Order: sequence, then structure tokens, then C-alpha cells
Amino acid sequence: MGRVRRRTRIAAPRERVFDLARHVEAHVATMPDERALQGSGLLELGDRVTFRQRQFGVPFELTAEVVAMDRPRSFRDEQVEGVFGALTHEHRFERDGDATVMTDDVRFEPPFGPLGPLVEPVAKHRLRRLVDYHAEALKAVAEGDEWRRFLE
Repeated sequence: MGRVRRRTRIAAPRERVFDLARHVEAHVATMPDERALQGSGLLELGDRVTFRQRQFGVPFELTAEVVAMDRPRSFRDEQVEGVFGALTHEHRFERDGDATVMTDDVRFEPPFGPLGPLVEPVAKHRLRRLVDYHAEALKAVAEGDEWRRFLE
């Protein structure tokens, strides 16, 4: 099973960062070439969301369900349909003075069944780039005024 982890320090309150991370439109705004086909607003326990994104020029869809939530400390979503053999994304939010440390912990089984081990390095590289891009974009939204567009 592959894994991508990232910790990001964000100069914003934990509740704001937590809510931005589970807001469908904020997610789409902080991911490259992605759109939501199902789901909107703040995701709650049991909600499902479907995203479509192009990778290598090919459109991929992924439907995830929020399977655990402890506001504002953590939530976890898991793929219920998509290209990966399995994918779980644990989101954690810790106070750090006036800031928040957001931890993304993504565990995945590569796509393509028995060919998975051959494509795992590519899948891990792409996931790392997406997690990094999203974390930096979410940080910019949370630290500036753009967060108001989603949460007010």
C-alpha cells in the first residue's frame, strides 16, 4: 500500500481550516482542473462527493464518502468508486498557537489490479503533487480573505 503524508502550517484558526478542507467548492477551487459532479457545501459524516479530474489527458472520476468526523480535529474520507484499488485520506488539524497544523495522510492501493505494483511509483508521484498543490492553495485561501467566499 502506498502512502503520501504532508504537514502544513497555516496561519488561520483551526475551525476555519477544517471547514475549508471539507467544503466541496473550496476543494475544487484549490485543485488543478477538477470539478465536482456530486456534492456541494460542507461535507458531513456519511456524505458522498464525486470529483472529475484529468490525469495525463484522461478524465478520471473518484467518489469518496466521509466515514469519520471529529470537528474540528479530523475527518476521513474513503474512495467508494474510482480508479484506485483503495484510497483513504485522513485529514487532521492541530492548534499551534494562533495557527493550525494540517496533516494530510493518504493511503492507497494502486490502480490496475495485478499491474498495480508497476504503476504505484507514478500514482504516488501524482498523488504527492496533488496533495502538495492542494495544501499550498488551501493555505493561501485560509490565510487571506478568499475563505469568506466559502464560509460566510
